[in-house]
Amino acid sequence: MKKDPRVTAEQIIAAVGGKENIVSVMHCATRLRLSLKNTSKIDIENIKKAPGVAGYFEKSGQHQIILGTGFVNKVCDEVQKITGIYDEQDCQEVSTNETTGKFQQLTKMISDIFIPIIPVLLATGILMGLQSFMTNGLHIEFDDNLNTLFNVLTGTAYTFIPVLVTWSACKKFGGSPILGIVLGLMLVSPNLPDKWNVVNGLAEPLKFALGPITLNVTGYQSSVIPAICLGWFAATLEKKLHKIIPDIVDMLLVPFLTLLISLLLGLFIVGPVLSAIEKGLTDIILSMLQLPFGIGGIVYGGGIQLLCSVGMHHTVTPIIVSIYAETGLDFINPMGSAAIAGQLGAGLAIVMMTRNKQKRANMIPALIPALFGISEPVMYGITFPLIKPFLMGCIGGAAGGAFAGIVSLAAKGTGASMLPGTLLYLQGGMIQYLLVLVISIGVAYLLTRIVMKGKVE
Repeated sequence: MKKDPRVTAEQIIAAVGGKENIVSVMHCATRLRLSLKNTSKIDIENIKKAPGVAGYFEKSGQHQIILGTGFVNKVCDEVQKITGIYDEQDCQEVSTNETTGKFQQLTKMISDIFIPIIPVLLATGILMGLQSFMTNGLHIEFDDNLNTLFNVLTGTAYTFIPVLVTWSACKKFGGSPILGIVLGLMLVSPNLPDKWNVVNGLAEPLKFALGPITLNVTGYQSSVIPAICLGWFAATLEKKLHKIIPDIVDMLLVPFLTLLISLLLGLFIVGPVLSAIEKGLTDIILSMLQLPFGIGGIVYGGGIQLLCSVGMHHTVTPIIVSIYAETGLDFINPMGSAAIAGQLGAGLAIVMMTRNKQKRANMIPALIPALFGISEPVMYGITFPLIKPFLMGCIGGAAGGAFAGIVSLAAKGTGASMLPGTLLYLQGGMIQYLLVLVISIGVAYLLTRIVMKGKVE
């Protein structure tokens, strides 16, 4: 029977205490994410009974309802229509009774900034794979105009990633998104020396003398961490200026001062400091991933789903983007796919061991999204509640990650994983990538069968 997003939305709203109890409405790739005024009104069992709901959990002050890709967008739209809450900015001044730690707030903030950007990065990764397949797999030769077109399609998102990040950050922190866009464009202005050209000795930075100190200024192409901080600063500054500047000149002075102060701070202070920190973190992660015997792959492949289980996996997204922007390779991609494949293998084992036909039929849909890189349904719906299968899935991910590290496997693009991720290996490494998936699924499947023998109904 076809799922009706309106019916699902209405049942979810009723189960969380009505639309008056909802503070914010958001969604990620698979989950509807609600913040509530009073959590005592929530009925978890009725949430789980809503059509299309694959699971529920609460983390960092958010009630997250697993609906799966595609369907979650439709349900979120319906919830927003019913509640009238279309943007987290609408509810920033409303306090809730949830208490979260500082680190949890940080991870939620990073997640909220990057969730709107991830589809663009995913689309760019697929385009990179298609370009590679046509040029290296099919040996198609394109003329200069078509090559230029492909470069526009595959290079724009990462060259202008600061624009996407400052836009999303400004929106997240309650500022004007358009000011975030303009600030990001200023950071990558063609009038500034390109950062990578300066690094490679092809251009000189702008030099500003402040007494005995000389400041070198470049553009911030492909920079992520400085863009996050400047987006936050611009939004915060804009809101403060609105409070102190008279209404008669508000429209003129607030945008002017916000952009001027934010840009100067970014170019001369925040940008250089945070770019150095970003470079240091990138170098550290790259060094870890390249440790001998696949140690880096074991750590990442085995540990990333632990972070995912507590909603902290997006903390690594800025580093992934920075590494790809710097090297043109995504070393983390195969290890991340290994982690998802491990959960798929563990979930598949539980499904195969389940004797109750109805329970088995209900579990099977949770496996399918994992094939396309979405691990939450199988993790929250099957493996995580049973603990041991989840841990066996992590071990499977560590095994596949170790193999990826040993063979120094890296994707030629980024954003896609599992089966869609094969597009990123058409230029080379396809066999190794498929072996990573097979190893992860196989190890997790076998270990889960062993530890759960006689424990599944």
